[in-house]
Amino acid sequence: MVLLLPLLACSPRHYALTKTADALSADGEGGAYARDDDPELVRDAVPFALKTMEGLSDQLDDHVGLRLAMARGFTQYAYAFVQQPAELGATPDAAEPAMLRARRLYLRARDYGLEGLKLARGVTAEELRAPAGLQKLQREDVPLLYWTFAPWAAAIAANKRELGLVGDVPLIASMLDRALELDESYEQGALHEFAITFDPARPEGTTPQKQKAHFDRALQLAQGEKISPLVTYAQAVSAAAQNKSEYEALLKQAAAYDVDQPKARKNRLANLLAQRRAKYLLAHEDDVFPD
Repeated sequence: MVLLLPLLACSPRHYALTKTADALSADGEGGAYARDDDPELVRDAVPFALKTMEGLSDQLDDHVGLRLAMARGFTQYAYAFVQQPAELGATPDAAEPAMLRARRLYLRARDYGLEGLKLARGVTAEELRAPAGLQKLQREDVPLLYWTFAPWAAAIAANKRELGLVGDVPLIASMLDRALELDESYEQGALHEFAITFDPARPEGTTPQKQKAHFDRALQLAQGEKISPLVTYAQAVSAAAQNKSEYEALLKQAAAYDVDQPKARKNRLANLLAQRRAKYLLAHEDDVFPD
């Protein structure tokens, strides 16, 4: 009985922590934050939620869902509320430290993703570099896989002078290929949208035809509920090809989208942020097409 007392004391606490972690982890794609129509409200609320999850993770060292939620949350926060403001009109003096901060947040997200993959499948970061390690991952691991390689790639893009990270591009490519193999429809085409911007960095490169194929599939899977593929393709492909008419058409389509329509409510916040970027790019298209 004396030996059992500490276990009985810890069990309710562990149960409560686990239930709290489960609740926080469940608010992911399509959750309350994703449906919100006030980006600034979400910006101010998310840091508390993320730090709460980090505190819980110290107590729950085997909670996979918590690692996924932190990988996703830090990635989304870094992109939406640190990187995007730095890219959309910030002065150079403000933009540079913001991008460095975004890079640190992306790496934190990547590390949580790697922790989650290790807990879920026993696969370490080094094992992921070999085909045998990637083959251990299954369809249910695609969310963790995506929220690991997406911030990894974003961290590289935020500072391409970090040669140690640039050397990880082939690994990210392999992780993307495995995710596409397992569930190419994940999150309404998120993998295909990612490939539009990432594939040119592959060692073997890509072609405009392949980027267009990824774009078409991303739109098909989005089912008219997400506008981010329009903005992504305009920036990554139309601008690079100096196709001004296509660039304007895609961004105007995104800018005119009704973000409050019922079918797209679960993506409202992402659509609002994509629409904000589209309107900014249209207002500054002379920076892309100087002639």
